[in-house]
Amino acid sequence: MRQYKTLRFFGKHYELFTLSLPAVIYILIMSYLPMVGVIIAFKNYHYDKGILGSEWIGFKNFEFLFTSDIAFRITRNTILYNLGYMAIGTICGLAVAIMLNEIAKKWLKLYQTAMILPFFLSWVVVSYITLAFLDNENGVLNGWLVFLGLQKIEWYFKAEYWPYILNLVHLWKGIGFSALVYYAGILGIDAELYDAARIDGAKRMQMVKNVTIPQLTPLIVITLILGIGNMFRGDFGLHYFIPNNSGMTYPTTDIIDTYVYRALSIIGDIGMASAVGLYQSVVGLILVLLANYSVRKINEDNSLF
Repeated sequence: MRQYKTLRFFGKHYELFTLSLPAVIYILIMSYLPMVGVIIAFKNYHYDKGILGSEWIGFKNFEFLFTSDIAFRITRNTILYNLGYMAIGTICGLAVAIMLNEIAKKWLKLYQTAMILPFFLSWVVVSYITLAFLDNENGVLNGWLVFLGLQKIEWYFKAEYWPYILNLVHLWKGIGFSALVYYAGILGIDAELYDAARIDGAKRMQMVKNVTIPQLTPLIVITLILGIGNMFRGDFGLHYFIPNNSGMTYPTTDIIDTYVYRALSIIGDIGMASAVGLYQSVVGLILVLLANYSVRKINEDNSLF
């Protein structure tokens, strides 16, 4: 009986499922089929022997990361940066989306285009823009400091400034897309809720607090759950290109991805790289399940599944 209902449901909505086929096939080919290769993480991989012919070595590839003397530092940086990106990105993206909803429609496309443009720039391009501001000799910021009678700062040799710089650059590049997601959510809110609030005498900020944010809560929660899944997977481009891979900034810019890349570019061991990728994916899956379970316990309607 249950199988009959399932087939009936698919038959009723076959147009929507047909439209989703390209995306389903893409994910199947690009994400699921390559999962067979995770066995490389447990093998001493050699090109001449192939995946199946290489020797099994168990969990030895994982020792590369866990026995490192800086394992704590890169893990701490990865987690704290991702927490900062999620918190700042969510708050600022939500604030910008609410402001976009208040401006005149004729200016909306201009603001949306200006904010979304950085999202499509590569991190290499963004690194050159950042360099224009932070260059030790001819950077804009150092020019302003000299103009104010202050000493120049060697930004690429001072690790203490980079937590602020990286958060700011990440926000500048990603706020347009984040705001667009929340703005789309705002457009989906029933206008009658705002009309009822106006009748009750609510002002704009009261409507934001009592209507907009509660209605966007499920979307915010889902976004945060997905972000938690990437907690152990840092943004390689941001942390490698923006600090110019400067060794002096490693204490505050180095994350798991950049450390593994530098180490494996010297060692060239594919098995170790696969082990780290598998570790990040498994931990990410566990975090998503735990976060979703916690949200479902609090409010089942806001959970992802």
